[in-house]
Amino acid sequence: MSPEQRVARVAYFGYLVLFLVYLYVPLAVVMTLAFNASPLPAFPWRGFTLGWFREIGADPFLLRAIWNSVVVGLGVTALSVTVGTATAFLLVRYQFPGKGLLYALALSPLIMPGVILGISMLVFFSDVGLDTGLVTTVLGQSSFIISFVLLIVAARLQKFDVALEEAAQDLGATPLQAVWRVTLPSLRPALVASGIVAFLLSFDNFNTTLFLIGNEATLPIHIYSAVRLGLSPKINAISVVFIVVTVGLGVAYEVLRRREAAVA
Repeated sequence: MSPEQRVARVAYFGYLVLFLVYLYVPLAVVMTLAFNASPLPAFPWRGFTLGWFREIGADPFLLRAIWNSVVVGLGVTALSVTVGTATAFLLVRYQFPGKGLLYALALSPLIMPGVILGISMLVFFSDVGLDTGLVTTVLGQSSFIISFVLLIVAARLQKFDVALEEAAQDLGATPLQAVWRVTLPSLRPALVASGIVAFLLSFDNFNTTLFLIGNEATLPIHIYSAVRLGLSPKINAISVVFIVVTVGLGVAYEVLRRREAAVA
């Protein structure tokens, strides 16, 4: 190995270490302080405790916010996967005038700031007489999360061999039965992965939700309100739960993605 290669390798590993430190040390500090017995979320270490996690279960407003996040996340997942999958079939399987324009419009929410999207949806719902709440939050979040589902499902659908559907139809299946019994099972990893992504994006969404949630609160909104009133170790405990759920779902998505890539 030449001196230049050794210097390049050292520089690469040094950069990697600095990047990981920058990315994960703040999370490690937050998670550590969640188990600190100090009444303030700061060092020095005053002893190990799980009391801050027990306070989560004793806070009805926090539990309500978590429940709202789960309800909204499940609603967004169901709506986004359904509409996104149908749109993926439309754009991948069929040719029609304006297909390129429809594809661009379907993906345009990805580049739209969440604040602008939230305000636009708020004005629209107000004009049609729909009160803000969980329903409007599901609809508002789905307006851009559908685009992520579309990309994931369309990528898998493009690799699907249409001859399998044709063979099923030759054996007596209707086109709808062929799609239901042959195509959708083949798309299952992509559907599950897109559902996980949709739930994660919904669960931690803040900008759009802030304008559409009304008098209710999801977990990110509740954390934001609590931090404005002052820092508490309970916020660290909530963050730990949030991180564990997010990482767990992220790992599940990555496992499904790799399994899908191996099958393809």
